[in-house]
Amino acid sequence: MKRSVKPKAVAALVLTLGVLAGSVQARPADKPTPSGLPVPRWVSLKFGEVNARSGPGDDYKLVWVYRSKGLPLQVVAETSEWRKVCDPEGGSAWVHRRTVDGRRTAFQPSSKPLALRAKPKFEAATRAYMSPRSMAALEECENGWCRLKAGDVKGWAPAKALWGAQDAAHCR
Repeated sequence: MKRSVKPKAVAALVLTLGVLAGSVQARPADKPTPSGLPVPRWVSLKFGEVNARSGPGDDYKLVWVYRSKGLPLQVVAETSEWRKVCDPEGGSAWVHRRTVDGRRTAFQPSSKPLALRAKPKFEAATRAYMSPRSMAALEECENGWCRLKAGDVKGWAPAKALWGAQDAAHCR
């Protein structure tokens, strides 16, 4: 008995196998996350308005809108397109990867001004004060101190006084 194979059926089978093979690919050991970057890590908002969703996709409920360009957020989980972030108020939500930037910033959450020192020590001269609930570029951190820059002003502040300088995850 002779079997006839239809070209359309073969093409459909090949296409299906190709799609399945692509969806089952394992992530390489040297790339533990979809982006290849560590989690947790710090990012900042790229735009002045960013939608925050309850899950990783546009079909998930919009839970709030961030309205603060440069706000530091901590990435605590990710998919290839979405980042689950934790904000200074303790909220967590999903934002699209295009809406965040790898540039580090720091947020001063206190209701009192924060002294920016000339050197990374409490005894150093005060160069300026960081206003309550303000942000600055975070240039580097060492030994519990972070160097910040806002406009032409640079100074050191204790890392524990800033949101955006910690290593540990702050929410899940």
